[in-house]
Amino acid sequence: MSDFRATIQARVLVLDGAMGTLLQERGLKPGGCPEEMNLSAPEVVEGIHREYAEAGADILVTNTFGGSRVKLAHYGLEGRLAEINGRAVELARRAARPGSFVAGSIGPTGRFLEPVGDAGFDEMVEIFGEQVRAFAEAGADLVTCETFLDIRELRAAVVACREFSTLPVIAQMTFDDAGRSVLGTPPEAAAVTLDALGADVIGSNCGLGVEGIYTLLEKMRSVTSLPLISQANAGLPVLRDGVTVFPGTPEEMVAYHDRMIALGVRVIGGCCGTTPVHIAAMRRALEGKDPSWKPPARRAFLSSRTAVVPVGSGAPCAVIGERINPTGKKGYSQELREGKTAYIRREAQTQSAAGAALLDVNCGLPGVDEAAALERAVYAVAGVSAAPIVLDSSDPAALEAGLKAADGKVLINSVSGEEKSLRTILPLARKYGAAVIGLALDETGIPPTAQGRVDVARRILDAALAAGLPREDVVIDCLALTVSAEPDQARQTLQALREVKSDLGLSTVLGVSNISFGLPARPVLSSIFFAMALEAGLDAAIVNPREEKMMDAFRAAMVLLGKDVRAEAYIAHYAQTSAPVAAPSPADRPAGIRERLAAAVIEGDRDGIVALVEEALSEGLSPLDVSNEGLLPGLEEVGRRFGANLIFLPQVMLSSETMQAAFARLREAMGGAGGESRGKILMATVEGDIHDIGKNIVCTLLENHGFEVIDLGKNVPAGRIVEEALRHKVDAVGLSALMTTTLHQMEVTLDRLREEGVKVFTMLGGAVVTQDYADSVGADLYAADALEAVKRVKALMGDRQ
Repeated sequence: MSDFRATIQARVLVLDGAMGTLLQERGLKPGGCPEEMNLSAPEVVEGIHREYAEAGADILVTNTFGGSRVKLAHYGLEGRLAEINGRAVELARRAARPGSFVAGSIGPTGRFLEPVGDAGFDEMVEIFGEQVRAFAEAGADLVTCETFLDIRELRAAVVACREFSTLPVIAQMTFDDAGRSVLGTPPEAAAVTLDALGADVIGSNCGLGVEGIYTLLEKMRSVTSLPLISQANAGLPVLRDGVTVFPGTPEEMVAYHDRMIALGVRVIGGCCGTTPVHIAAMRRALEGKDPSWKPPARRAFLSSRTAVVPVGSGAPCAVIGERINPTGKKGYSQELREGKTAYIRREAQTQSAAGAALLDVNCGLPGVDEAAALERAVYAVAGVSAAPIVLDSSDPAALEAGLKAADGKVLINSVSGEEKSLRTILPLARKYGAAVIGLALDETGIPPTAQGRVDVARRILDAALAAGLPREDVVIDCLALTVSAEPDQARQTLQALREVKSDLGLSTVLGVSNISFGLPARPVLSSIFFAMALEAGLDAAIVNPREEKMMDAFRAAMVLLGKDVRAEAYIAHYAQTSAPVAAPSPADRPAGIRERLAAAVIEGDRDGIVALVEEALSEGLSPLDVSNEGLLPGLEEVGRRFGANLIFLPQVMLSSETMQAAFARLREAMGGAGGESRGKILMATVEGDIHDIGKNIVCTLLENHGFEVIDLGKNVPAGRIVEEALRHKVDAVGLSALMTTTLHQMEVTLDRLREEGVKVFTMLGGAVVTQDYADSVGADLYAADALEAVKRVKALMGDRQ
């Protein structure tokens, strides 16, 4: 058997093309289960594999994209999961050419993880693990996770691949033409996260044609040294004679081959619309090409769902905000005991606005369930800030909870040279794709000399490498000790910092303000020490970014050390004022109850919204005033920020949940009445389509804007939609579809509504739906996303109360 990992270093491999459309051409009924054909029509599935193999595909992907228990349950087939997935590997293997590979395909479940959805991380790992085990037992050569929209779900899938097998892993996300996933992740953040998790090949499939995929992969290459995969659609879908087709020719599909190869793409295949003819063209286009490839040097990055921050390797020093820590903070400590997160969200916003690139999160407090608190804190920070997270805990259980809750690659603060610490923390970092801060201390305490600290750092590095972490993901804290008690230690710390960088080649971090503890005018001393450490090569600093003297030293040093090119950041901060002041906290800004209600919706303050509604009612506002003058303006601002790409769907959903909590209290105030409805809307995913995430989001937002929604769910026949529309006397019908194969059912449903004389507004949406298609079938409106749907429905229905 060939070694996949070695082979992709030696040459570029061709992966096969689309499966679903070919299955439909050969007997798969609309709404049927493609994976079931592995059992009922194995000759059809094997025949498609064979056509791709004969076209020159080196990798055959199993017919198991929807082979998870969640997807199979829609057809009552979850009990046959192992059989379906195992048989799929067998069919691909029988068709594969000698020396080629069989990849077990894993697709998304259609569920979102907490807090956006209701799925737990462990639950998702187990769901994907069932498929992985089946692939491994059946003899697959690798696993490919494809078409994922949510980076947290893909994290769970990759963790499952590594936990339940030793098979190589390909991990791919799908992005829109704006370069973001549905939940706002850019390709750079996806690449950093997947690289850290230990994926072997990363890239993008579906969603875009070859030019768009190339642009995404360029961005991934800027932050990863891993081999890349390109699996583009055959062009962007267009509507021809009422049918959605992919117009990309074989020649167009190979137009970027040379650039792809130069970029380090080691696997090239096709997604929607590609056929064996396209794959044969890809195979021919590789003939005579130089197959060699040298990966670029690895660099260290951290990521959130929506952002990437470099650490070390010549990047500017990363400021780590230190304020989310209960030490000396009675208010935060009380919130931790009560399970609230208002302080965390406020500090995350404030510190980010003041210049923090990373946010340290500490929930350690006696009597508090630290694991539960750290999970809540990670969710809260991710909801209001794009800054990657530094998990500050020595409790392995709490760290693991925080790591599962994170959207991206975090920094663990910290591991030490103690054997117990190394043994418990480093495996967590490897499993969940995190970097670590290594404290230069061990069982004997903090070495008094620079050389002693370097020796401890070396032991931490050796243990990290043995655990499977790359050296770039080890950041050493040389430990700033209070100079009032140990005057010589400032020099020892700076010397240790220099030697860790020169002798070990590692990045460094310091808790800078520790140096001045117990002395007056602490910011003066701390800021000077900060500047000295930056000159010595400090790569990250744990500070209070609202302390302006510290940030003055930081901004000036970045200019003087040549890390703020053309002093752009310095000028941006100081050009408007000769007396800069610290960024104000949102809590410091005076606001009336209406403004505070709106702010709570914008910030997704589920914990505090009900208390604000109570306060508004006690001040004499009517429930309608609370809604129209406080809550809805907040949601309108959420829509504006979403449209401007300032926030993304996770923040929108958090705001929607905050609205729901507020409306629940308002309904109580009105004696259970919901207030006057703006209109009644029936929503459904059309027959044959089992995808409903987008439709569910639209339903939630419509309800929050005062519409009464009747949600019929997914895979709904036209007859039932007509029946329910008549029974409920609705004002509008909204239809959703994600697959090109179910688009026609939208037209069928609209025709049935007209035939039955149901006079309603009609709205279409979904990944494969376009304005042209909506116009061609006579729908009243089309919406590209949930907030646009709300806006257009309100306009179409006269925005009536």
